Amino acid sequence: MEFISSPYELSRSPVAFEVGYTDLAARIARLQTPHGVIETPAFVPVVHPVHQTISPKFLKSLGFDAIITNAYIALEHYGDTARKKGIHEIVDFDGVVMTDSGGYQVLEYGSIDIEAEVIAQFERDIGSDICVPLDKPTGYGLDYYTAKNYVEQTLTNAKDTLRVMLEENPNDEEPRHNKKETQMYKQIWAGPIQGAEHLDLVRYSASELDKIGFTLMALGSPVEVMEAYEFLILAQMIASVKSVVPTKPIHLFGAGHPLTIPLAVALGCDLFDSASYILYAKDNRYMHSNGTARLDDLVYLPCHCPICTKYSAKELLEKDKETRTTEIAKHNLYILQSEVNSVKQAIVDGRLWEYVIQKSRAHPKLMDAVEMLKTSELLRQGTPLFKQKAIFLFDPIDQFRPEAVHFRQMVSKFRSRIRHKGVSTLILYPEHGLHPFYSTQDFKQLAKKFPDAQLCTYNRFLGIIPAEISDIFPAAHNLTAKLMTYQTNDYPSFVESFKEFLTNNKFDEVIIIADQFIKNMITNDGSVLGKINAKVIDYEKNVISAI
Repeated sequence: MEFISSPYELSRSPVAFEVGYTDLAARIARLQTPHGVIETPAFVPVVHPVHQTISPKFLKSLGFDAIITNAYIALEHYGDTARKKGIHEIVDFDGVVMTDSGGYQVLEYGSIDIEAEVIAQFERDIGSDICVPLDKPTGYGLDYYTAKNYVEQTLTNAKDTLRVMLEENPNDEEPRHNKKETQMYKQIWAGPIQGAEHLDLVRYSASELDKIGFTLMALGSPVEVMEAYEFLILAQMIASVKSVVPTKPIHLFGAGHPLTIPLAVALGCDLFDSASYILYAKDNRYMHSNGTARLDDLVYLPCHCPICTKYSAKELLEKDKETRTTEIAKHNLYILQSEVNSVKQAIVDGRLWEYVIQKSRAHPKLMDAVEMLKTSELLRQGTPLFKQKAIFLFDPIDQFRPEAVHFRQMVSKFRSRIRHKGVSTLILYPEHGLHPFYSTQDFKQLAKKFPDAQLCTYNRFLGIIPAEISDIFPAAHNLTAKLMTYQTNDYPSFVESFKEFLTNNKFDEVIIIADQFIKNMITNDGSVLGKINAKVIDYEKNVISAI
């Protein structure tokens, strides 16, 4: 894979984040760390530093280049042994190791008996590649003022951690001339963003951590939001972070469900971790591409991973608890890695929008979250203006995909200069399956019969398409579903762009070859044509000879 030559320079750190492909707010990128490169988007499995049901070596064999473990537990259990050996030897993993500071334990138990500087120094001593300062998770459902207090505590801890980062380390062989940059180069510190459903607190938290100089942002407290299936709130949280730090890599804590991965990536998350693969397995929950199922509800295993080809559902259910848990956990890891790879391929193909919409239909709450994609400027900024493959247009939500919005904006600047004897005429014709419009026989006949008219075709997703630009992406690069099960009212963007086109170009007369869609529009909204002299001809007739 080739990456762009100029990587993003993140804040004041020499850590590089090189972007190769983008689509929506997603990107395939390479994040450099002391123990190698992580290609993002990436799922980072949670590994217990003491009790490991699934070995880190097995995780590496599946293609997981990074894991995350708990520094607080490692400190409590190993202490100086961990300082001496380093976290990579402790967990027996030669790839990238990220350490959480104990925030999850704070969420579970309310507090832990340790100071931010102590855990920060420990993460530094054990050689973590990516470190997280001790945070105070807001969880979900806290009142605003309590949540604000937790955000402030987290920011205080982050500043205390920064002081540790700048201190001389007696184990360093060479003195630091630029302490901050040298230490940040050796380790990446992730700024823990809190605030949960209080979106102004999320933005405030992200802004303050950005000012401190964190090179990676980590959005906390999504687990309870996802457990409540509040995917819209999750989407709003991610969008709030991206509005503040649009280019920095974003880690999403606790995102380990196959359904959340495409949405999170599309909104701009680069890394996400979870212990879901083992936690679900302990509860006999079997992951599949569209969610999870309880093993005792399955007659067949809808997967061809090595686990599912070795057992039937009945055989797996009959295994002893330990074996069953281990095997389901391995299967769940295959599913998570497969989901990440599917998302990556969708980004490369320029089909992430289609993929996210497809996945969102697996749960009504996900469709609620997808609604916010309609108005996200961030998605439009990250979507290429031109793609190698045609886009697919199915139902009304697709009128809001970035490519369609961009095309309508471009047409809004179009000005027709065609006039005949001081009169300007517009002829509108339904879009053909053949693109571009000017290559069709119907266009050639119309152009011959009306050489001085402005010829346009129309598409309910893209709006009005002047013949002169009908070869521009995506006007000539789309496949539109022809089944007309929706009314014109379902396509407000078309009505708006149609009115705008007529207003901007001041046509004296309009001839509309009308399919059922545009006939409905004229019937439902008599003002759409205003006072323009209009002639409407049924598309079902021999239209060109009838004009």
